[in-house]
Amino acid sequence: QMQLVESGGGLVQAGGSLRLSCTTSGRTFSSFAVGWFRQAPGNEREFVATISWPGGSTYYADSVKGRFTISRDNAKNTVYLQMNSLKPEDTAIYYCAARRPMTTGSYDYWGQGTQVTVSS
Repeated sequence: QMQLVESGGGLVQAGGSLRLSCTTSGRTFSSFAVGWFRQAPGNEREFVATISWPGGSTYYADSVKGRFTISRDNAKNTVYLQMNSLKPEDTAIYYCAARRPMTTGSYDYWGQGTQVTVSS
């Protein structure tokens, strides 16, 4: 079993930056792809970014490309989402998720989320 814990959310002004972290308890991220998703009030959850194991491939939603960077420190068992040039429309609850090795599509484990609020 894997429990994911996000941290690093908060309130920031437009144009500012935040770095989100995702770590696990129970087992490590070893061999898992990890993704970040977000859900704004009244909207469905949407994909933000994903990173492969051990980290050679990344993929981003068009809405965040060039502003957000996903990375992982496997020694620290942590995945990061660096968010720069934040916009009010980035306001959402951000979730990290892990996908079992050798699988595609849906993610198997999810965190509880961390709130990001961007003021204009």
